[in-house]
Amino acid sequence: MVTKISALDIRIGQGFDVHAFGDGDHVMLGGVKVPHERGVLAHSDGDVVLHALCDAMLGALALGDIGQHFPPSDDRWKGADSRTLLRHCKWLIAQKDWRVGNADVTVICERPKVGPHAPAMREIIAADLGIALDGISIKATTSEKLGFTGRGEGIAAQAVVLLVRK
Repeated sequence: MVTKISALDIRIGQGFDVHAFGDGDHVMLGGVKVPHERGVLAHSDGDVVLHALCDAMLGALALGDIGQHFPPSDDRWKGADSRTLLRHCKWLIAQKDWRVGNADVTVICERPKVGPHAPAMREIIAADLGIALDGISIKATTSEKLGFTGRGEGIAAQAVVLLVRK
């Protein structure tokens, strides 16, 4: 049986996040503590994967962006675990009768190496969103030593999500 999906039953959103490197010994990526000789400068835990994903989810429904929902001026979010932000965004879209169908995230950096940690990131994100593991893709690329990521000054991520009406 083929299910016909109308354009009104799906929404697509994209998100982007970037953080400069600073002091520290790890970065949070997709809810995973990844060892690195630097940390990130951020109000929360600076998880670019989850921040880009949140922005994509919010954008798909024209609900603003992560900064509107979790402003850096609000001390409640200082040092916040970005998984909390992700679960809140899931709740927001559920209130509008939507769910994540799938998500595709690309991390942009020279280091740390993302590939070895991608399976754990996928598991965490799939669990937090309540979707099948094959609905989450995590990949990485370098910027061929160009720009701020290429010079090792920071890390970025972009995400695309498909929301499906419940």
